[in-house]
Amino acid sequence: MLALVKKPRIEISLQGERVDELIEWIGKKFEVSILASDNSDSVAIEDTDFWKEMQSNRIGNLLSAARLKAGLSQSRLAEKLGIRQNMVSDYERGKRRLSSAMAKRMAKILKIKVEKIS
Repeated sequence: MLALVKKPRIEISLQGERVDELIEWIGKKFEVSILASDNSDSVAIEDTDFWKEMQSNRIGNLLSAARLKAGLSQSRLAEKLGIRQNMVSDYERGKRRLSSAMAKRMAKILKIKVEKIS
C-alpha cells in the first residue's frame, strides 16, 4: 500500500499484516490519502490530488523549498531582496507572479539555477 500523509508531507510504502490498522492509527493524527493499495491497480501520480495541488503552484513550492534548504526565513529572504516579507509569501503561495528579474535575484541568493523557478 502506498499512503501519503499530507501535512507533514510524508510518503509511506507499507506491506504486511495489519496495514489497515496502521493507516487507521496514523489517520487519527494526520490527514492520510491512499495512493494505491494491494486491492487496486497502481495510480499514476499525475492523477492524484496531491500532484494536482503541487502542480497548481509549482514555482511557489520550488521557491519555498529552495528558501528552506538555504536556511532562510521569509523575512530574511525579503531583507536580502529589499522587499517586504508579505511579497515573499505571495510569491510562494502563487498570489504574485515572479518576474524574470526577480527570479534571477532570488536564484542568486538561494544559490539555485534560475531555470528552476522561471
